[in-house]
Amino acid sequence: GRGSGEVTPSHPRRVPAAMTIAGSDSGGGAGVQADLKAFAAFGVYGTSAITAVTAQNTQGVTAVHEVPIDVIAAQIDAIVSDIGADAVKTGMLASVPVIETVVARLAEHRLTQLVVDPVMVAKSGDQLLRVDAVETLRRQLLPLALVVTPNLPEAEVLADRPARTDAEIRDVARAIHALGPRYVVVKGGHRDAAEAVDLLFDGERFQEFRAERVPTVHTHGTGCTFAASIAANLARGRAVPEAVGAAKEYLTAAIRAAYVVGRGRSPVHHFHRLWGSFPQQQRKE
Repeated sequence: GRGSGEVTPSHPRRVPAAMTIAGSDSGGGAGVQADLKAFAAFGVYGTSAITAVTAQNTQGVTAVHEVPIDVIAAQIDAIVSDIGADAVKTGMLASVPVIETVVARLAEHRLTQLVVDPVMVAKSGDQLLRVDAVETLRRQLLPLALVVTPNLPEAEVLADRPARTDAEIRDVARAIHALGPRYVVVKGGHRDAAEAVDLLFDGERFQEFRAERVPTVHTHGTGCTFAASIAANLARGRAVPEAVGAAKEYLTAAIRAAYVVGRGRSPVHHFHRLWGSFPQQQRKE
């Protein structure tokens, strides 16, 4: 629900709004911080319901504190009752109670433009989803999703089968689609190939989104940014295939323009369209 879109002297016309329900990354490169940057880059007003506070930088996660479920629910209710959400993106939902709480609020508010990034492990290898929560994510959250965006390791867990060959990846997409989401995007970033190929499946047709692979390890926040970019485009009224294509193009350019942050895996450059690229010596190759 969005509430009224009417214009009054004190209340200008509403802009598209998107909500992220995810964990906070204190280093600013992933999680809620990356999502809000991606929303802003597409001209969408961003709101956030924080599910966990992580102590994190470009080198790893050193602490995680889950937000109480009543506070998570209250954040979602506060946003929807006033600002509304044209699209929603979920990220880190660490435990069964958190997933169940988010599912209940999404259903209560009839929020259907939902992009689920099934976050399981951080780029640093730190576990962000408890093993016992995977089944809850499968059974309760995925049926609400308009789009789900697993990378290959996440897709293998969700489908409970390998995803190494082209045929296996298509089988995995079919298996995940059978869990209830209307669209599945199996991301190809983990494959060792000249191109990064993301595969979109709508239950009937497959569509490939190809981009030149950028040779870099500085990809902190790519999964969050991709899913948030899809949500931003949905909030702006685009259909899913167009939203995925726009997100892919944006993310590829953001990876290519990444610059030095910290001493580990640098994040992507969310505002490459606004700031432009930095001089070569300042960039991470």
